[in-house]
Amino acid sequence: MTAPDASSLLEIAIQVANEAGRLITRERPEGLGVSATKSSPTDVVTVMDTAAEALIRKRIAAVRPGDGFLGEEGGSSATDRQIVWVIDPIDGTVNYLYGVPQFAVSIGIRVEGAVVAGVVHDPNRQEDFTAVLGKGARLNGREIRVSGQTDPAQSLLLTGFSYQIATRTAQARSVAAVLPRVRDIRRFGSAALDLCWVACGRAEAYCERGLRPWDLAAGGLVASEAGARVGGLRGKPPGEHLVVAANPGLYDVLHDVLVDAGFDD
Repeated sequence: MTAPDASSLLEIAIQVANEAGRLITRERPEGLGVSATKSSPTDVVTVMDTAAEALIRKRIAAVRPGDGFLGEEGGSSATDRQIVWVIDPIDGTVNYLYGVPQFAVSIGIRVEGAVVAGVVHDPNRQEDFTAVLGKGARLNGREIRVSGQTDPAQSLLLTGFSYQIATRTAQARSVAAVLPRVRDIRRFGSAALDLCWVACGRAEAYCERGLRPWDLAAGGLVASEAGARVGGLRGKPPGEHLVVAANPGLYDVLHDVLVDAGFDD
């Protein structure tokens, strides 16, 4: 099939993400429990994760039958295709499990390996964070930009923790070392939303180890299109080892703070 432009793909993603958001908020069963675990006993999957991803795949396949999928719950499907939809049906599953209203539906769109569009839908606040490569980032259609703060001591840092005990133990030591050097630290539990909150200035910076492609695809594009530098440490690209996002003036200073604290160990 001929690929439409990124804006047309984004419109599909927005509609589908909103439908999935309605599913997971309106049909959340009473007494929702864990249906499976992934990397550790605390890394959980619920029946609604699976149902939401199935819905997203079905809706997209109906209008884009030749495309591939990469999803957190459903695995890979023809990821060598020109267009691949990168899906996290519930980013922040532990929050969702406990009824904490901090989770999102994330859909990123790769064309020939590059993320060109994405949406992070927050169904609790009815917020759609969207971006198209080279065309900026938006919140419910309004253009957003990162904070201009360049002093770590005046910056709010968002982070997260691995579900692997050894990794999160090391992360705890690193966070303790960083805490005196920033305004404060928050751990909200949804990487996609954290990246989007940096994009719109609700926090100055974000860093986290262990992100997978579905965690980063849409939120990373929103952050970068809002003016953030999104990368790793010591010149590495963003990825599972570490993702850092901040405006370019803060990024370089924060980089050294994170290295000193052992974030790249």
